[in-house]
Amino acid sequence: MQTFKFTKMHGAGNDYIYVNCMDAKIKDAGATAKAVSDRHFGIGSDGLVLICPSEVADFRMDMYNSDGTQAEMCGNATRCVGKYVHDRGLTDKTQITLETLAGIKILDLNLNDNGEVETVRVNMGEPILVPKDIPIASELDRFINQPVEAAGKKYRVTGVSMGNPHAVIYVEDTDGLEIEKLGPCFENHALFPRRINTEFAEIVDRNTIKMRVWERGAGETLACGTGACATLVASVLNGLVDGEADLVLLGGTLHIKWDKTDNCVYMTGPAAFVFDGEITI
Repeated sequence: MQTFKFTKMHGAGNDYIYVNCMDAKIKDAGATAKAVSDRHFGIGSDGLVLICPSEVADFRMDMYNSDGTQAEMCGNATRCVGKYVHDRGLTDKTQITLETLAGIKILDLNLNDNGEVETVRVNMGEPILVPKDIPIASELDRFINQPVEAAGKKYRVTGVSMGNPHAVIYVEDTDGLEIEKLGPCFENHALFPRRINTEFAEIVDRNTIKMRVWERGAGETLACGTGACATLVASVLNGLVDGEADLVLLGGTLHIKWDKTDNCVYMTGPAAFVFDGEITI
């Protein structure tokens, strides 16, 4: 049994439970993530994020999916960590570095008139396009618009990693998508040895993309920052948009830019507190 304080936050509806671990420690983070994420018997969230000290950056983010598995990276969670550490007085910087399993991310904090973080711009780093590094079980140099059979139908898939693996699929109508049926088929497809996050994207115009996301270990979520970045990159590679666009998710809109000068992807979006509490599990 353990008792700890927590803060629930969300980035465009992608909600996590955040715990300040600068001093405190969480026992068995995977099991704790499952317990707190349960929307009927726990707090309810897409997972658990631990804000920890770092020897190589200002802070470290350890994150776990709602099924207890550890994830490398989450763009929405990075923005919420940025808001947490600034607004809760752990730093007075407006640019911070954050250690993740996908590398160190640079966060630029945009403040409102009250001096609180309203939006965060995150340098998400370079997209990874080599299939074996995503990973995808393919000998191709790039996995762009490739046919993949799932649920008895062939889909065209583009693979991108933003520190975690993504499969981007274009559909005509995201609203009518049977994502509960298709999502698990791709997540557990033999082509993806570490499972996959799947983005179903609808091109509105060259500046706007609607999308829904099925996250490995969590199911459908209202937003996914790395997924939005992967979708923008895939859309540029497929010639569907230019270097930046608004990604419209169920929980809100993220602005994504792939800057070819440094080959880095930049994500800008909101972060919000929901409530604080204490739980014994």
